[in-house]
Amino acid sequence: MVTRGSTLTRLLDAVDEVVFVEGATHAPVDAILERAGVSPATLYRAYPSKDALVAAALERRHEEWLAVWDAAIARASTDRDRLLAVFDALEEFAGRTTGARWCAFLGTAAGHVDPDPVLAAAVRLETDELRARLRRLAEPVVGTDAPRLVEALLLVYSGRLAMRLRAPERGVGAPSSRAVAGLLIDQPDRLGA
Repeated sequence: MVTRGSTLTRLLDAVDEVVFVEGATHAPVDAILERAGVSPATLYRAYPSKDALVAAALERRHEEWLAVWDAAIARASTDRDRLLAVFDALEEFAGRTTGARWCAFLGTAAGHVDPDPVLAAAVRLETDELRARLRRLAEPVVGTDAPRLVEALLLVYSGRLAMRLRAPERGVGAPSSRAVAGLLIDQPDRLGA
């Protein structure tokens, strides 16, 4: 028997709300089922495990994030601004009703020491895509310094996400993270070897 699309959406929405927005990384599957209004049989007909459900929710969130980031890139007028657009997109994404306490991917990675391979793959996909996209955006700006710059930008990006836990007020730290990233872009020679 096939699970209806609306039921799958309710399951994914429930993971978004319970696990990502509320930050309950280890919420029991019953809490997700209750929020979705579905039975355990329905869940396991659609997904082989809770981890597979969380991975599917991460994949959906990743696609939504990429759409927000792509829109921010499209609004930018220079290569430098296209590279910095990741920080604009980060704040826009956080401001959505489905914005999480910090980062669904970092939260999942932190909450699972030895994750199921499907869950680990979902987290790795986001990290790999982030790194690859930043590199493509950095190359026209800093040329061969792109790999070093990308690693530095990832630190600023991750630090901005972590600051949401320390200062949950919307927007706190946003201008400074973008400004720090701008300094790194403008002086890639200071990144070291």
